[in-house]
Amino acid sequence: MSQPTTRVLAMLELLQAHHRLGGRDLADRLGVDERTVRRYAARLADLGIPVTAERGRYGGYRLMPGYRLPPLMLTDDEATAAAVGLRAARRLGLVAGAADAALAKILRVLPVRLRDEVGALEETLDFTLTERAGAAPASRAVLTLAAAIRDRRRVTLRYRSWKGEETQRELDGHGLVFHSGRWYVTGHDHRSGETRTFRVDRIASVTPGAATYDIPEDSDPVRHVISSLARVPYTHTVKVLLHVPLAEAARRIPPSVAELTAVPDGTLLSMRAESLDGAATMLAGLGYPFTITSPDELRASLRHLAETLLDQSRDPAPGLGRPPR
Repeated sequence: MSQPTTRVLAMLELLQAHHRLGGRDLADRLGVDERTVRRYAARLADLGIPVTAERGRYGGYRLMPGYRLPPLMLTDDEATAAAVGLRAARRLGLVAGAADAALAKILRVLPVRLRDEVGALEETLDFTLTERAGAAPASRAVLTLAAAIRDRRRVTLRYRSWKGEETQRELDGHGLVFHSGRWYVTGHDHRSGETRTFRVDRIASVTPGAATYDIPEDSDPVRHVISSLARVPYTHTVKVLLHVPLAEAARRIPPSVAELTAVPDGTLLSMRAESLDGAATMLAGLGYPFTITSPDELRASLRHLAETLLDQSRDPAPGLGRPPR
């Protein structure tokens, strides 16, 4: 959709939401001049939407009294899907404030019965998953990357690393991935000559170019993002030999947590951890026999965890009573 057409529709949305808007106010909201606003009003009139212009100090633009857009024709199932999908998108941090605005627009043009029912669903629906604030990038960056990947067009990125360093990258994108509240793009980075993962919220600008490319048949953006995150540097590098087959370990330990490798005695687990106490808790929860390869300090964390669990399992002091069952 072209930008002028988008702004014409934005003007229609503003006129539906407000009884009357002045020409200067509309121009400021749309980012155009007043002459362009007059052209947009004429365009809406050509489309059969009665926009009236009133001159004078208190004049402006408004829709003809009584005019309403036709209702949005959705089935009950489609309306439910829209409401649940937008609520889930907000909960996951998939979009910033766009989910609420989109749902409000949908509710405004639904038939009265369905609008009331979907509104009730939106007000009462909740999720067991924790709400994520995320770091939602600008929608324009996501849409530009998506179009470039679909058309196999190389893009130029201005990218800020986690250290705050800004670089310029030529990227042949392979795919967009939404993971754990953040957007990522994977692809062939011409600066490093390797397949790399970039956080979209750290991209300052995306400029599509003329060069084209082919995506390798074995490209798997989801797998690449997860394995890349598993290699993010942390304070401690933990290596543990799990005395179980690789297939069994892989059922309990996702790639985003650790890298698993089959070895003669079982499975070698390699992971990076901010806290050895946290690594000890994770290993204890697996229920697998294991041998620590490194670091030696992990043994102390495991002993501390065992002592803590023993203390917590002892009978309470006299007079305190037993905890409720």
